[in-house]
Amino acid sequence: MEIKQIATLLNSIVEEALGESALVQEDLSNLVDVGGTIEDKIGYDKYANALVNRIGREVFTIRKYSGAVPSILMDNWTYGSIVMKTTMELPQGIENESWKLVNGQSYDPHVFYQPTITQKFFNQLETFDLPMSFPEVQIQQSFTSAEAMDRFISMIYQYIENALTIRLDELTLRVINNMIGESWYQEHATETTPSVGIKAVNLLLDYNTTFGTTLSKEEAIKNPAFIKYATYKIGLYSDRMARMSTLFNVNGKERFTPKDLQRIVLLSEFSNGAKAYLESDTYHDEFVRLPKHDVVTYWQGSGTDYGFDSTSRIHIQTNDGTNTTGSRHEVDLSGIIGVIYDWEALGVTQVNRRVKTSYTPNAEFYTNYYKTDLKYFNDFNENFVVFYLGE
Repeated sequence: MEIKQIATLLNSIVEEALGESALVQEDLSNLVDVGGTIEDKIGYDKYANALVNRIGREVFTIRKYSGAVPSILMDNWTYGSIVMKTTMELPQGIENESWKLVNGQSYDPHVFYQPTITQKFFNQLETFDLPMSFPEVQIQQSFTSAEAMDRFISMIYQYIENALTIRLDELTLRVINNMIGESWYQEHATETTPSVGIKAVNLLLDYNTTFGTTLSKEEAIKNPAFIKYATYKIGLYSDRMARMSTLFNVNGKERFTPKDLQRIVLLSEFSNGAKAYLESDTYHDEFVRLPKHDVVTYWQGSGTDYGFDSTSRIHIQTNDGTNTTGSRHEVDLSGIIGVIYDWEALGVTQVNRRVKTSYTPNAEFYTNYYKTDLKYFNDFNENFVVFYLGE
């Protein structure tokens, strides 16, 4: 074992703690062990200088990663493949002839009024494997007990589960991102001058126009007045979506989304900004509190700096669902702070997770294949609104 003398460092630390000296540059290289390989760390006793130091304790980092994105799991089933979703258009009203009676005119009651039914079919499967091999006997010599080896194997299983969880998290965000991209593209892509929008709401343009200000995205996300206005607008849209309208979905269908079927997802910068700048110093904080929502730390990625321009950005090619030439739309949009959507607008169905094992007898190891099949979907007939900060 390598022995470090730290008496001098401790004396200096105590002087700083007691106020007997100013802060000094501390050399922590003799204090903190940052680990290394077994070749780096193997040592000998300080008596005979021949006895190899033994491993006294084995610590396995087994920490479950629970994920950090909203759940969009809707349903699961065993047999069949296609998801069939059936909806009906609102019937049109006709004149009430009870108050238009004309002498001698015939009134025909035997008219057939056919409902306008729409069916959408979803039959796309996403799948991936995550393989991991396990030796049968080769690692037994590395442990002093069956319990220690069991903890080691448990650690491997937990890391596999964590790897699956983070992959499913990222796929979930992509399902939301495709809806964000299409909602913005259909409303703003061909504009010659920027507009506020109603399916993709440019809150910064709305605020600057309303109050005659020139806030930038970076300034707005930390500006209490803007955050208060944005909170007001998000709550307003939540109310509006509960009424029947054609304005809040890409395909212009008559839809309404009751509050209990609304899902709200907000970017962490905005959600925490509302808490810090609005709720913390407001006596009646319920008047400025955001609706119940999930939080994401980024939509597509954190970038290398976790800056707002990175966390609030998506740069994607969307699928508009037409399966025709040009159906992929490139969207590069930053400043996204949140979305409100109908529970039926997007989701994951028919999750099939399973493990298949292959044994290799000559090398005495087996490989587990962790297989996952999922069906992700977007339904552009359902309500979905994105809020962003555009210049």
